[in-house]
Amino acid sequence: MIGHIESFDSDNHTGTIKSETETYTFHLDDWVAQVPPDIGDDVTFENDGTTAKKVDLVGAYLTPPKAVKRKYVAVALALLLGFTGMHRFYLGYYKMGLAQLALTAVTVGYGALWGFIEAILLLAGHLNKDAKGRPLK
Repeated sequence: MIGHIESFDSDNHTGTIKSETETYTFHLDDWVAQVPPDIGDDVTFENDGTTAKKVDLVGAYLTPPKAVKRKYVAVALALLLGFTGMHRFYLGYYKMGLAQLALTAVTVGYGALWGFIEAILLLAGHLNKDAKGRPLK
């Protein structure tokens, strides 16, 4: 069956799982996943009356994030339009992009240096994830 964790008491090592209209209890001894349970996690389990056995996380939580954004696009944007913070917008860091744009406006263009430095950081691998924590291609 599939459900989600409604509650989990770490002191007693017990919790409840809601599946459609039914609620099942489980004990940490029946937990299969390597990470501890958390409220809201989607799980698969086998029901034994009102208790859940062999409780495991749904596979989507166990796969590593896939790269969506390209590093070289971010580098090109940083070199060409770094003064506008366009590379930060591309990576999903909207507030940082606005800050770069504001710095460029306030300093009459010196914000372009920030974009150049971040292009080097992108190439060196120090900036290697987008705003959602996904690695860059």
